[in-house]
Amino acid sequence: MDLNLAGKRVLLLGAGRGLGGAAALSLAKEQARVAVVARTRNDVEARARECLEGGAQEAIAIAADATDPKQLEAAVAQVVQKLGGLDALVMLVGGSAPGGTLEADFQAAFSRNFWPALHASQLAIPHLEKSAGVILHVASIWGREGGGNISYNTAKAALISLAHEQARELAPKGIRVLSLAPGSILHPGGSWEKRKLKDPAGIEDFVRRELPFGRFGTAQEVGDVIAFLISPRASWVAGACVVIDGAQSRSF
Repeated sequence: MDLNLAGKRVLLLGAGRGLGGAAALSLAKEQARVAVVARTRNDVEARARECLEGGAQEAIAIAADATDPKQLEAAVAQVVQKLGGLDALVMLVGGSAPGGTLEADFQAAFSRNFWPALHASQLAIPHLEKSAGVILHVASIWGREGGGNISYNTAKAALISLAHEQARELAPKGIRVLSLAPGSILHPGGSWEKRKLKDPAGIEDFVRRELPFGRFGTAQEVGDVIAFLISPRASWVAGACVVIDGAQSRSF
């Protein structure tokens, strides 16, 4: 299926590796023009090269910390200037940490998982309005039900709520907004790989108990869904939180 993404200008924040890196490669296969932004310069430069090799019409690498408002604003401005506009924003910045019950934990969780998404979307809206563009916030199944630590769950739940309300607010401007809730995804350097290396027996038991297909999801599987959701082929998907978890979660 042609996703009609050829030449589309897509900004991916938090895309040096993992889910964001996979999404950038999925978009490259569709001949999109991608801007890959993450904190580590080596990661974004390597990913941009892979995107060009994979079919992207253009691939820009920018090293910036999206949790820093000034760096985020500069990165978005640079992307818009280089690409000549914007057709989609994919927000992948986030992550959890052990614990999660103290006020400082909540501040950290929202600083990583919510505020960058709000700030990035506010910066992108004037440009997306010109192109009837798309905002996709990558959340988690733990924003829809219990399972992660409390501060992470709360931040991801707020992100899903943000996407839903932005969808209703921005639809009259022609901007489509939605969120994505991945389950447990295994990829190099990710948290599940680290846990697997530390406690292989425990993770084997987790897979047997919690993952009905008997395996983790892959970053590519998530990346391909992201490419579809921001494409014109998904033009009537707005406000929804799309779950990609291999039937892991329990909520309806």
